[in-house]
Amino acid sequence: MAKLSIVSTPIGNLGDITFRAIETLKNANLVLCEDTRVTRKLLEKYEIKTRTISYHSHSKLSRVEEIIGLLKDGKNLALVSDAGTPGISDPGAELVGRVREELTGEIGSGELKIESVPGPSALTAALAIAGVPCADFLFLGFLPHKKGRQTLFKEIAESKRTVVFYESPHRLMKTLGSLQSARVTVCRELTKIFEEVVSGTAEEVLNHFQSNPDKVKGEFVIIVSGK
Repeated sequence: MAKLSIVSTPIGNLGDITFRAIETLKNANLVLCEDTRVTRKLLEKYEIKTRTISYHSHSKLSRVEEIIGLLKDGKNLALVSDAGTPGISDPGAELVGRVREELTGEIGSGELKIESVPGPSALTAALAIAGVPCADFLFLGFLPHKKGRQTLFKEIAESKRTVVFYESPHRLMKTLGSLQSARVTVCRELTKIFEEVVSGTAEEVLNHFQSNPDKVKGEFVIIVSGK
């Protein structure tokens, strides 16, 4: 049986990888990586010798066809992103969709299995420590860079549901300024030494980062939980 394993990897602290993920990466014929240099650090820590190739948002169609060909040949492949769960705001979702579309027969006959090897995710890690209502929430991933951002921020600020999205450092300040008086929680450096959670109105959180510009780095999880 061929296998495509969707493997979650640490979002910061390399100790957060699961035993099952380590075994899956060791036993795979090939690891598909967002950035082979990043994944290699993880593999070296756990003495995993499996060969790696790149698969990311800019990969050509030929790479997808290569991956599908390997699965047809009965290979076991492991898909990872640089951090967290592949497919969550990540091109892995497109690859899995293509495999399901083109290898429907193999999946149905049991010749191919697509499996999840769950683990770390910035989304769930942030919600776990934010202390906000999250029985019902909306996840938006990375917001569009330009078109419709202001309209979207207005909808987020007025939403009755908790809204979660990811943001980059060079857009953080402008984003906070666009959220009006909404209640905001910003999580940064999750699972790392300098992990930080900042809560308050959007204005208060904006003032915090304006006063601490050295903390505006890395990727951020922003949680908007009403006014």
